[in-house]
Amino acid sequence: MLAFAFIRLVLNTLYRMVYPFLPVFGRGLGVDLETLSLAFTARSVLGAFGPLLASVADSRGRKAGMIFGMLLFTAGAGLVVFWPTFAGFFLALVLTVLGKYVFDPAMQAYLGDQIAYRQRGTILAVTELGWSTSFMLGVPLVGFVIARGGWMAPFPLLALLGLACIAALVWMLPRDPAPQDGRPSLWANIRTVVTYPPALAALSIGLTATVANEVVNLVFGVWMEDSFSLQIAALGAAAAVLGLAEMSGEVLVGGLTDRLGKPFAVGLGLALNSLAALALPFLGAHLFGALLGLFLFYITFEFTLVSIIPMMTEVLPSARATLMAANVASLSLGRALGALIAPSLYGWGILASGLAALAFNLLALLSLRALQRGSQRVSERDRV
Repeated sequence: MLAFAFIRLVLNTLYRMVYPFLPVFGRGLGVDLETLSLAFTARSVLGAFGPLLASVADSRGRKAGMIFGMLLFTAGAGLVVFWPTFAGFFLALVLTVLGKYVFDPAMQAYLGDQIAYRQRGTILAVTELGWSTSFMLGVPLVGFVIARGGWMAPFPLLALLGLACIAALVWMLPRDPAPQDGRPSLWANIRTVVTYPPALAALSIGLTATVANEVVNLVFGVWMEDSFSLQIAALGAAAAVLGLAEMSGEVLVGGLTDRLGKPFAVGLGLALNSLAALALPFLGAHLFGALLGLFLFYITFEFTLVSIIPMMTEVLPSARATLMAANVASLSLGRALGALIAPSLYGWGILASGLAALAFNLLALLSLRALQRGSQRVSERDRV
């Protein structure tokens, strides 16, 4: 688990470092911010194609899927070393995000195979620490390296760490079982997911919950600037709040989700996130209140999102890795949809953003109920 958490720290550090150091990369590559933003948009769109590659963990084995993901990541990070141009940087973004989208579902499916469902929330929460620590530890380390070696300096370091992670996976994980005749193909696994109603209900939970988060996430910086005219100080404090909230949410999942039950924990997180969204305009009368509101909003979202993961691992065990990859795709689609509507919502004020978050969280709760009913019907049918 600790090795998986470290590998995810490496993956997520490169994924997240581009945002705070966007001007540095722009100056180093000689391109403007608008051009870079197009590259990041393309990277997000690729999330919808995650199941196409991540299904290898169902067809070829979990270890093969994880190693394949890390090979893509390492190749992407190393590419910038030999091709330090905007084209090389863009391809690096593509390869590294594909590596992340292949590794994460394969790892989650492997743990789903190995760990009893009653303990899965705690185990997966440990691996999710690789997300929050990438922001609290990995990104500051990248800043230190860039300050001393220039914009290219993080890439050879991350490529070497990628090679070390591949070696660790080869050494630590048992060999995958030999492929058997009749094992479902990539397209068969995808067809199984898209034709299974409980799986579709489960995917819609993450999609709508992510839209609810993104309609606030995209505009909170503008809201802080408009409210307090302290853009740099306020956003710096908000970044620290974000990292702390993410880690706190993951710790809460580790301690509570298995005890409460996965569906109940997801529903509780959605309800509390809705309350936090509605409280933002009232808490935002002062800077401390605004930061407190953001902390509550992000900790409840992280608790919800991380609680969804162990629940998803048991929805469709026969195509577990494919479904987990489809979940990544649905989250990417949710971010895209949220980003599309967030600016126009904020034109009516932060209260409109909070009300929209409430509406999408209610849709997520309805999907959760549909998942529970669908799973119950399937269970009753199997017993008959």
